[in-house]
Amino acid sequence: MNKKKLINDPVYGFLTLPSELHYDLLAHRYFQRLRRIRQLGMGELVYPGATHTRFHHALGAMQLMRQALDTLRQKNVVISDDEYNATCAAIMLHDIGHGPFSHTLEHALIENLKHEKISRLIMEKINEEFNGKLDLCIDIFNNKYHKTFLHQLISSQLDMDRLDYLSRDSFYTGVSEGVVSADRIISMLNVKDNQLVIEEKGIYSVEKFIIARRLMYWQVYLHKTVLAAELLLRQILIRAHELSQKGFELFATPFLSPFLIKAPNINDFENDRDFWLEKFVLLDDSDILVSIKAWQFHEDKTLSHLSHCFINRKLPKIIISNQPIHEDVIEAKKEELILKYLISPEDIQYFVHAGSVENDAYKQDHMAITILRKNGEIADVTEVSDNYNLTALKQTVRKFYVSYLT
Repeated sequence: MNKKKLINDPVYGFLTLPSELHYDLLAHRYFQRLRRIRQLGMGELVYPGATHTRFHHALGAMQLMRQALDTLRQKNVVISDDEYNATCAAIMLHDIGHGPFSHTLEHALIENLKHEKISRLIMEKINEEFNGKLDLCIDIFNNKYHKTFLHQLISSQLDMDRLDYLSRDSFYTGVSEGVVSADRIISMLNVKDNQLVIEEKGIYSVEKFIIARRLMYWQVYLHKTVLAAELLLRQILIRAHELSQKGFELFATPFLSPFLIKAPNINDFENDRDFWLEKFVLLDDSDILVSIKAWQFHEDKTLSHLSHCFINRKLPKIIISNQPIHEDVIEAKKEELILKYLISPEDIQYFVHAGSVENDAYKQDHMAITILRKNGEIADVTEVSDNYNLTALKQTVRKFYVSYLT
């Protein structure tokens, strides 16, 4: 079988796989499942073109990883073929633990278990099937390999994951503020004292990268309508789980049902890994959509109404504020909707929801972006930059909201 495939990517053009191992990973059913997981969750409801998947993103990130590793090799950074292939495999698999609609349902189906942890469990499972061929890949992914810069290419403040999703999400949404100079940034990569650094002449591209990330969060990932849709979807799953716990009969696909009957937690996954992983890797966006479509006609009027609103894009209204929403405003909305829909005070939580969101464009204390000065010294990007806005972007911005159905 010819395993040297040529893949046409709309963002980068033609790309190839580094080795037969990567073809085998690409062909694996766990990886193919990513075709059925939307990259931007509910983003399509605001940006109709945002229908791309985690599958697209994984291949794009791998392409950028190849460019980055090739660049470092050209600068005499020693990277063996095994390290090269393992790092490319790690970036391919970095999001394999995402559930339906990506981040949207991260904690609605599984209690307090992030997709990174599930990715690790799935990688270990694949490694068993591949007779240990992913040992080095997993060590690099878990930051247990002595060449720290390889892990930083996968997960840091300036990694191939972020470079791809900003470029790709900008492309599919049409939000031009997210366009970053990925080629330029990659060409400026280097390694100093086992740490990934950016050569000083790449400072302006890095500045634009950080600013673009802040803008993309407000305009796409935390767009108020996207936020309202995500809240609605979570409330539907929470209500369905509650009804299942009470013994109500609910239509659901055979892959979604176990997660409604019992929301597993990290202990469940670790103690009965094979059972829950096998259920999880059969779960994708389609299971959620077909179930919600049926729930429109359920006898529980709360679940029915929420599902109807979701299927027909009758999304909640949402008020965003720089200050916490006053409790009187929230209570007034609850009382209004109790009278309008004749629902119980216990169920009003599904119709009115208050909370907050945060935008962290750059966290200086988490694998900071380090600039390699021309004199050989290294410094944090905010210390080198003369852009005053960049220093402000270190601060976490929190906004408060109240969401309510009308």
